[in-house]
Amino acid sequence: MAGRKWSILVALFILLISMEAAIAQGQGNGNGNGNNGNGNGNNGNNGNGKGNGNGKGNNGNGKGNDKEDGKDKGKDKDDKDKGKGKKDDDSSKYESLPALQSGQERGFCQAQNTCHFKTLVCPEECKQRKPKKNKKDKGCFIDCNKCEATCKFRRPNCDGYGSLCYDPRFVGGDGVMFYFHGAKGGNFAIVSDDDFQINAHFIGTRPQGRTRDYTWVQALSVMFDTHTLVIAANRVTQWNDKVDSLTVKWDGELVTIPSDGDAEWKSSGNQREVIVERTDDANSVRVTVSGLLEMDIRVRPIGEKENKAHNYQLPSDDAFAHLETQFKFKNPTDSIEGVLGQTYRPSYVSPVKRGVAMPMMGGEDKYQTPSLFSTTCKLCRFQRPSTSQGLIAEY
Repeated sequence: MAGRKWSILVALFILLISMEAAIAQGQGNGNGNGNNGNGNGNNGNNGNGKGNGNGKGNNGNGKGNDKEDGKDKGKDKDDKDKGKGKKDDDSSKYESLPALQSGQERGFCQAQNTCHFKTLVCPEECKQRKPKKNKKDKGCFIDCNKCEATCKFRRPNCDGYGSLCYDPRFVGGDGVMFYFHGAKGGNFAIVSDDDFQINAHFIGTRPQGRTRDYTWVQALSVMFDTHTLVIAANRVTQWNDKVDSLTVKWDGELVTIPSDGDAEWKSSGNQREVIVERTDDANSVRVTVSGLLEMDIRVRPIGEKENKAHNYQLPSDDAFAHLETQFKFKNPTDSIEGVLGQTYRPSYVSPVKRGVAMPMMGGEDKYQTPSLFSTTCKLCRFQRPSTSQGLIAEY
């Protein structure tokens, strides 16, 4: 009997030694550094040792790799965030290809998106980007962002991105609508970037009993290099849609926009080509400054019904002709400024109050300029070696 008890004790002692060795091996491999470190315990027998899942090893699901994965994920998110809101215009990044036998024009997209290296063909209904009868026929719009070619009249869309209409109402590059009243007779930097600046001259009136001016944009001044292009609405007593009330000046000289043929005026001998083309018989043009911007502009009056509805109390001898404009910028910098320009910055967050009828944007003090042709304001960025002079009737 005593011998049997002794045998059982010896067996238990051997079993305990074996278990302790196994545990020691798991702990040793689990706590080590390198490939056999605190990872998934490849040499820890996947037992209950510290190597099973929570360590710093490289072979397992340990904290080391989790931490590195976290850094990578964070970096990926940062990289995406850096590009968020960037307004580089890829829609017009295409190379014109020879037209098809049918006359349909084509564009070979070079934008770095899903439309990259795709060829877009103008529809049968609008075969040309600029039709010969461009004032009556729709033009073909090749858009390498949406990857489509569509037919549109070339007029400003007052509800579209980059629009400036009414008294005055903006839709920013971020898609947020806001009002900026400025001041009657004032001039403000709408956009100011490294290579160009656009100022606006405001006209307005202050009805009896009101505490602020009603204002509209009467003229725009586009300044780049040493040049100045001015587009202005003429002061008219009685409005007539068929009478052209638009004035264009290039470096202070009056420009005549032809009504026949291509119905366009081009600058000559400059590094950047400037084109002003009619998009209707009167009071509507598209302005293109190569490499910088496009503007669709239309002259509109304040009608009698509108005057009464808003109680503007306008004088009977002034139709208050003003500009409705939609801007498209080619390659704005991340530091672009101006009442409208600031909304194209990647980091921009609109301060206007959402959900109200007239969300107001302040900043008159930051963007007011001494004149329509001045590049000076508190936050203006554009500078040039000399100032082009141009004259325009002030209200």
